[in-house]
Amino acid sequence: MSGADILHRKYVDGLFRAHYHWLCTRLRQSLNDAAAVEDIVGETFVQLLQAPSLTAIREPRALLTTIARRLLYQRWRRGDLERQYLQQLQQAEPVHAESPEALAQLSQTLTRVERSLQRLPGKVRSTFLLSRIDGLTYPQIAAALGISLRSVSDYMTRSQALCDRHSANQSLNRPLQNKRSA
Repeated sequence: MSGADILHRKYVDGLFRAHYHWLCTRLRQSLNDAAAVEDIVGETFVQLLQAPSLTAIREPRALLTTIARRLLYQRWRRGDLERQYLQQLQQAEPVHAESPEALAQLSQTLTRVERSLQRLPGKVRSTFLLSRIDGLTYPQIAAALGISLRSVSDYMTRSQALCDRHSANQSLNRPLQNKRSA
């Protein structure tokens, strides 16, 4: 570990000590779940640690609030996605009851998809979610994120490639049905 890395960790540690409780209190205004608030605040500081070495931040509370709000919005979007999926399941004609194994596999698949999305850079992930979850058009996404239409198109291509790879991996990992169960 280089000297710059040590200084960076110490700097973030100082920010943590100075602003952790303040940020928790601020987020509790938007989220009533204390454990979720602490998760978001913790992830906020993890993102600061993972960021390239920071120069002195003039307004640390503004930066912390911005990062935490993004994480909060991601959490809300994921909740919206889960609710939409459950609504669609409830409205669908029940062909047959899913086995516990199938439900567990579906849950694992959703978790893997979420992890895959988390690996995408922030604007790529935001572009994908705004398009697929919020149903925004490319011009609306460009305006919301302050990026060009070309960037929106490129980001969607990157996220679609990730989805395609994920889909291909899923079809390769799907268990073969024997003729008796088919």
